[in-house]
Amino acid sequence: MKTGLTSITFRQLDWPEVIANAKACRLDGIEWGGDVHAPPGDTTRAREIHRAMQAAGLAVLSYGSYYRLGEGKPFEPVLATACALQTGMIRVWAGVKASAQYSAQERALAIKDAQAIAELANAQGIAISLEYHRNTLTDTAESAVDLLEAAGNIKTYWQPNPELCHEENLRELKTILPWLTYLHVFHWKPDGTRLALEDGLPQWREYMHAAKGHAQAAILEFTRGDAPAQCVLDAKILRSLCN
Repeated sequence: MKTGLTSITFRQLDWPEVIANAKACRLDGIEWGGDVHAPPGDTTRAREIHRAMQAAGLAVLSYGSYYRLGEGKPFEPVLATACALQTGMIRVWAGVKASAQYSAQERALAIKDAQAIAELANAQGIAISLEYHRNTLTDTAESAVDLLEAAGNIKTYWQPNPELCHEENLRELKTILPWLTYLHVFHWKPDGTRLALEDGLPQWREYMHAAKGHAQAAILEFTRGDAPAQCVLDAKILRSLCN
């Protein structure tokens, strides 16, 4: 399993500094976020990032876009940026609100959108994966599976929900394993307080064991205090989990 860093972990840093941090953490690659470091449609910057990544010996694991299914925004700028980054994965958000708030018509629209953007991306050799997140159509494993089965040509990331207990999170992970691509790795308190990954080592050992053979990469997302020094420590734990 490859190891990586989300660029949004360090929104406060310029993109060359993100690359330097990933190197310092001895990680395999970076997921580039579309909100700050690799804006959709800015293919010039995306190509610069790709060249710098090659020089650093790092992989562009994915393009973490903020495209949301069913929102009606154009997908072409997102796809163009992913192509310029030369990544094989685009992450998109599964809608704009909690799954329980979706009508059947709204869910059908999100499914249709997922199928359409996946067809466009697949034509460029790029896969589509969903962000697994609260207040979207992937806020429960059951809703996520319904969406994944209906769309047919998309997959999903997974990350723990801080509001659930460990056993509930593990059940959710095991439920979506057939569609799993990447893990977003962090350890938080239920109120969102960020903790050191080492504090969540027992839980993450079980998550990694369950995901073995399914997840292609485990990507650090956020650190305690947004500190590069903490990221180095978290990366050490992540590497041990992935070996």
